[in-house]
Formats: sequence, C-alpha cells, structure tokens
Amino acid sequence: MSERSDRRPSPSARRSGWLRPSGPGGTPPGTPRSPAPSPTPPNHHSVIDSAVYRDGRRIASPTTLADTFRQLREQPDGMAWIGLHRPTEPELHSLAAEFNLHPLSIEDALEAHQRPKLERYGDTLFVVLRAARYLDAQEEVDFGELHIFVGPDFLITVRHGAAPDLSAVRRRMEETPDLLSLGPEAVLYAILDAVVDGYAPVVAGVQTDMDEIETEVFRGDPEVSRRIYELSREMVEFQRATRPLIGMLHGLMAGFAKYGTDEELQRYLRDVADHVTHTSERVDGFRQALTDILTVNATLVSQQQNAEMRALAEAGFEQNEEIKKISSWAAILFAPTLVGTIYGMNFDTMPELRWAAGYPFAILLMAVVCVSLYIIFKKRDWL
Repeated sequence: MSERSDRRPSPSARRSGWLRPSGPGGTPPGTPRSPAPSPTPPNHHSVIDSAVYRDGRRIASPTTLADTFRQLREQPDGMAWIGLHRPTEPELHSLAAEFNLHPLSIEDALEAHQRPKLERYGDTLFVVLRAARYLDAQEEVDFGELHIFVGPDFLITVRHGAAPDLSAVRRRMEETPDLLSLGPEAVLYAILDAVVDGYAPVVAGVQTDMDEIETEVFRGDPEVSRRIYELSREMVEFQRATRPLIGMLHGLMAGFAKYGTDEELQRYLRDVADHVTHTSERVDGFRQALTDILTVNATLVSQQQNAEMRALAEAGFEQNEEIKKISSWAAILFAPTLVGTIYGMNFDTMPELRWAAGYPFAILLMAVVCVSLYIIFKKRDWL
C-alpha cells in the first residue's frame, strides 16, 4: 500500500487488463449500455447492500437495483458493488440485461448447488465459491454458496445461505480506498481471502470433534459410529469446497503477466492460495484420519462382540455343567425311589412281600443301583 500512496491510478489504468474484452463475446470499452428494464422490487430484502464507488470511495448508496443502474451510468469512472441474498429471477434478469451477463451464469446463480468454479464470459468473470462456518451448538459444519459476477466496472455477489458475511469485507475495503480504487479485481480477491479465512475456524472445530471422537471410540460409546459417519460426510463437502479453489487460484495467478495485475493484488492472491492449499491438506488429513478411526472403532466393536459371545459361551458351558450335576443326582436319587415305590404297592400276589430276605434285598438293590449310577456319571465327568 505504501508503494502506491504517492500516486493515484487514473480511471483508465485502475481497471485491470483481465477484465477487458478478450473475445467476440465481450463489449468494447466505452460502448454505452442500453438501459435495463426496471427490476422487480426487491423481495424480502434481497438487496443487502448496493453502492457506487469512485476512486475507492463510496459516492452513492442506492436502495434499489434501478437506482444503482442509473447512478452508475452517471459515473463513467465509477464502480458498482451490489450484494444480493437469494435474489428473485426478475432481479437477476434485470442484472443480466444491464451488465450483459451470460444466460448460463444467470441459470447457475438461480439454481445454486454448484461446485466451485471460475468461468469467463467475454469481459465478465463468473466465480462460484463454497463458504463454510462451524456451528458450536450443533457441532456441525454449515456450508453456504456464493456466486460472483465481476466486470470492468461492477461486482455482483449472490449469496445462498448464511455464509459468508460480506459486510466485514466491504467495511475493510472501504477503509482502504487505495486498494478499493484498483477496481472489481481487488474486491474479488478480498472476497476470496474472506472465504478462505472462514475455513480456519471450521478446521479448528473439526479438530476438536476429532479429538472427542477418539476419546469416545476408546471409551466404547455406542453413538460414536453415527458421529464418525456424519463428520465424514461433512469432510467430503468440505473437500469439494476447497480442492477446486486451488486450481482456480493458480489459473488466476497464471494470468498475472498477461493481464497486468497489480503487484499488491498478486501478493494478496498468492497468500490466499497458500491458505487454501494448507486448508485442503488439512481436510485430506481429516478424511484419512476418520477412515482410520472408523476402522479402529469397527475393530474394537468386533472385539467387544467377540468378548461378549465368549462370555455367553462360558456362561452356557457352566450352566450345562450344573445341569449335568443336577441331572446326575436326580437320576441317582430316582433309583431308590423307584424301588421303594414298587415294593410299596399293596398287592397280595407280589412274591417278595412275604420273603424273609425281601427287605435286605431291596436295600441292597437300591445301593447297587445308586453306586452304579454314581460310578457311571463320575467317569463321564458329570459329577
């Protein structure tokens, strides 16, 4: 910033070359715009903030899109920065008519659910970013989607979701007019930086969740498997948000020389690229760690189940041994009962009833049967 404090870029020089028309789809500089149809009044405050800047300073704060278009036409050297949240289809079509936006980019902005990407349509860049924030109360990651249209003298942000909050970016840029005077390219880089910086609290929150999950795994918490699965899904989404950014940023850096990007902005973007690379590596590490934790948890659960089955088998074996003993003694005691019952019958024709040796014979028979059964059960380890 200090390198440029003694000079103020001219209106023609402050527009970076990468925003000038590069193909037949672009509009030649200086061509007057045809007035756009009047947009539908904002629905549920879809216009979050709209401002017109000149030389890095806010000169107008229109409340409607129509006022923004009119005041931008009155400022040939101005720049419009329009922030929208879930705009309606008529609003986006009015923007497309005013700024010559490509129909495919408007379709993407309407449907949302896009992967991060960077596309050029003539002299307009269309950028899709996935922002993230960590919700402490729910212990989960909330993802938002941001679509950015960047032209020679305008920047439009279309936000789907709560993240990211671009008000802080606008305040910071307005506090540094020298940087804001570099045009929409500087605003784009500031938004990229804010989105990437927003990943840091998410990484910290996920790291805390990982530590808690490891504790729960070794503590045997039955609900930990569900938590691992949910966090794994969030890391897949996080990876989809960060990995494409690396290629996007390297693509922008590859055009530094071709489009004459300001040196300060070059340093800005390189720093953002370093942060994205670091975050992407952390996310990859989280996914691998979650896979390992899930494997460990499955092993521990399997070991616990095997231990429980072994305990049940041992309990069943001990129960069987007790049943054997009870059954053996029941059989031994049943033998004399059977003999006593037979000779206890009151029939006159029983031959042993009047036999003098009948009583000793019955006692001996009971003893022989009991001893024989005891020996048999003992040999079979039932007793």
